[in-house]
Amino acid sequence: MKTRSIALTIVVCFLALTLSFAENPNMGTWKLNEAKSKLVAGMIKNTLVVYTAVGDSVKVTTDGTGTDGKPMQTEWTGKFDGKDYPLTGDRSADSRSYTKVDDRTLTLENKKGGMVTTKGKIVVSADGKTRTLTTSAKDSAGKEVTNTAVYDKQ
Repeated sequence: MKTRSIALTIVVCFLALTLSFAENPNMGTWKLNEAKSKLVAGMIKNTLVVYTAVGDSVKVTTDGTGTDGKPMQTEWTGKFDGKDYPLTGDRSADSRSYTKVDDRTLTLENKKGGMVTTKGKIVVSADGKTRTLTTSAKDSAGKEVTNTAVYDKQ
């Protein structure tokens, strides 16, 4: 009887974790819709973004081009808890934090050596078919620039 209760408890916990990720509208694959986006030349452009569950964390992988126009892929694994987690593949940042604002909104900060290099806000549409990422960063001349990237769910 005790073994059955423990097994049932584990199954219920696993299902709850799975459902919490399934309900997160950010999860899945997102492709950049350049026609709807307002991108500043010379800034990082992510053409594909993938959110996947990894245990009780989330893995975010991006494919695109860096500020130099060369191909770039980044990887980040962590939680949407506002804490910094390592970011790889981005020459302008070594950590990223995501903070959940509400069910469809996240904020993010990229940092290099503890200093914020990029701030952003991600909003998923009510129908879950698009997400909009608005970021602000400094360009190579030190001028503050804002990008708005619109992604379609794949």
